[in-house]
Amino acid sequence: MSRLGLLTLVVRDYDEAIAFYRDALGFELREDTRIDEDKRWVVVAPPGARETAVLLAKAATAEQEARIGDQTGGRVGWFLNTDAFDRDHERMRAAGVEFEEAPRQEPYGTVAVFRDLYGNRWDLIQLHRPGGTGE
Repeated sequence: MSRLGLLTLVVRDYDEAIAFYRDALGFELREDTRIDEDKRWVVVAPPGARETAVLLAKAATAEQEARIGDQTGGRVGWFLNTDAFDRDHERMRAAGVEFEEAPRQEPYGTVAVFRDLYGNRWDLIQLHRPGGTGE
């Protein structure tokens, strides 16, 4: 095994999820392929991401629907690395992204927790160590 390819995020609606991740977070829509009448293969990723992307998977059962917005039991589950924290924080705020806190300095970097359109918690983070911007 050499890399992590996709992470799944359960969503309520494909198009609203695409709009949020593309327009508010600035992700690229990498693929949107219809599989059948109800199911699509939808992949989004930050610009320039080479390895890991997010598969937006529409909930298909009541159990999956119950997990929308709380897939990690209230913990931060995703970490969006940046090489320009202030720029990306301001752009995201202007696009309506809900941050839970003001940016803070930690030993590992600058970070602020935000929620996606369903309430899942993410970190926007700029790591202090060299090469700490992800991929």
